[in-house]
Amino acid sequence: MRQMLMRAILLCLFILPGTAAHAAGAADQAFAKGEDLLKNKQYAEARAALEAGLQKDPSNMQAHYNLAEACRALEAWSCAEQHYDAVLQLEAKSGSKTSYLPKAKAKIWRLREEMTVWGLLSEAKGLMAGGKMKQAEEALDNANELGLNNDQQALYQQLYAKLPRRSAAASHKPTSGGASQAETLDMPMVLVPAGKFTRGSNLSDDEKPVRQIYLNAFYMDKYEVTVGQYAKYLTVTGMEEPPDWEIMSQLQHQRRPVVNVSWEDAVNYCKWSGKRLPTEAEWEKAARGTSGGIYPWGNEAPTRLHANYGRSDWDEHLALAPVGSFEAGKSPYGIYDMAGNAWEWVFDWYDHDFYAKSPEKNPIGPAKGDEKVVRGGSWLYVSEFLRSAHRFNAQPSNRHFGYGFRCAKTP
Repeated sequence: MRQMLMRAILLCLFILPGTAAHAAGAADQAFAKGEDLLKNKQYAEARAALEAGLQKDPSNMQAHYNLAEACRALEAWSCAEQHYDAVLQLEAKSGSKTSYLPKAKAKIWRLREEMTVWGLLSEAKGLMAGGKMKQAEEALDNANELGLNNDQQALYQQLYAKLPRRSAAASHKPTSGGASQAETLDMPMVLVPAGKFTRGSNLSDDEKPVRQIYLNAFYMDKYEVTVGQYAKYLTVTGMEEPPDWEIMSQLQHQRRPVVNVSWEDAVNYCKWSGKRLPTEAEWEKAARGTSGGIYPWGNEAPTRLHANYGRSDWDEHLALAPVGSFEAGKSPYGIYDMAGNAWEWVFDWYDHDFYAKSPEKNPIGPAKGDEKVVRGGSWLYVSEFLRSAHRFNAQPSNRHFGYGFRCAKTP
């Protein structure tokens, strides 16, 4: 018995470490092979190599990320999502300084959009087979707004061509506001009722004093204006494209907020769509409601479930989240992304002391100034800027990769 025990101990001390080292070496070889195959777009072979390596070493974040990329290219959606999620879980445990988190999260968002798009296209096909053309058209429009890859675009065009001519023509009929019916439909707005709200805070001098302000009713865009919506505007109007438009306008970014737009760009877009920029007071009420909460969701400190903030790299527009991604961060009126993602231009000129001297009913900023107001913080900034009362000022000509907007409308 004692001899058997000693034999087992010797195996642990001498044989098993060597076996473990051999396994680790084999895993590294498989990971290197898989990465090379992935770069050469040999996706099936890359998947096999990476899966073999992960059986020996399941803790390698880069290997999980590469496997997710290979699976996504193969349209193996569940495999891709599983390994992007593995990256997030491993990074949360490790505290690694080399972060795959922003890239993995962005890939998951887009992956889920792609899965949703395929589902909508399949739904539209089934509705057409059942003769439900109106519902099929709605499903196709929803898929188109989410953004289509090349394969999806081909199927979309095939299905759309089968719709009755009357429906297809109606979806492109101009409206009095200058935008087409299709463009109006993909810009949902929320009514903010007339009444008082608590404006300002005691946390910064330009936010004082805290007062009750009355506003007439107004509509506010439920989402920040997206790249896809701005692309339609540029196509119709022929206006100048913002900087880095070739990057922003890629299919994977269609549902992300448009940025790199100046105050005048935002004004022109809202005017074209039959709307206007919100006033600073309207923006703050839409963000925090009537309860005076610190953030759109209330007084709870921000987390990654509430808003997109604190990133360090624009990463060719992947730093911005698709609009409506943060259900927990909605304002009391159900408006998304009023904290983080993109700073939002408002109509008013900035005046440090304006809150102390503004009227208490339907205030609009000073008649002139040097800088305009932007609100809400962005993907780049710290949580301090996410407060609903926080005021920030910028040159109206600035076209910065953190500056976007949403529109408002008077009933």
